[in-house]
Amino acid sequence: MTRILIVDDHPIVRQGLAAIIDMEPDMTVLAQLEDGSEAIEFFRQQQPDVTLMDLRMPQVGGVEAITTICAEYKNARIIVVTTYDGDEEIYRGLQAGAQGYLLKNTKPDELLSAIRIVQTGQQYIPPQVGAKLFERMSNPELSERELEIVRLIATGKTNQEIATTLSVAESTVKFHITRILSKLGASDRTQAVIIALRRGIAKLF
Repeated sequence: MTRILIVDDHPIVRQGLAAIIDMEPDMTVLAQLEDGSEAIEFFRQQQPDVTLMDLRMPQVGGVEAITTICAEYKNARIIVVTTYDGDEEIYRGLQAGAQGYLLKNTKPDELLSAIRIVQTGQQYIPPQVGAKLFERMSNPELSERELEIVRLIATGKTNQEIATTLSVAESTVKFHITRILSKLGASDRTQAVIIALRRGIAKLF
């Protein structure tokens, strides 16, 4: 019997996943939790066979929870189940230690297949997710400072406002923006923000 933990901040998603899983004679849902901190504590107590983990949750997000769990339990089997398919989201989820990555529009049969594959210790990455991951691995990586700046640009801040926020010279901000445009393949700030949002590097909230 494969023991499964579901972690998602939306009750309807948790219940929908549980309904699919509970129809299978070889699977059982141990718990339905709504936050990454709860998932960490529950994992320490029960060590489920497979965990289905959302990425974006209000307090402790999926990446942080996966990182913590996988650091403590090398054999943890975690599948990201999320709405987001930006290449940065995929990269961060798998880098944290997840063995699978599914979108919430995945069909029930694929979900069950992914659980069974991951439970055996193998990875499950659908072709469309693999393509996004390859795109992420092929692109130059933004530095921590560049990530800060592109996220501030996405909030509508000017170069001077960014400089004030980061306590640096405006010329330094301009230098970083030039590098950001080059790395993202963008022609201007607006296009850089669009690319960053699409890839999951920046968010509007």
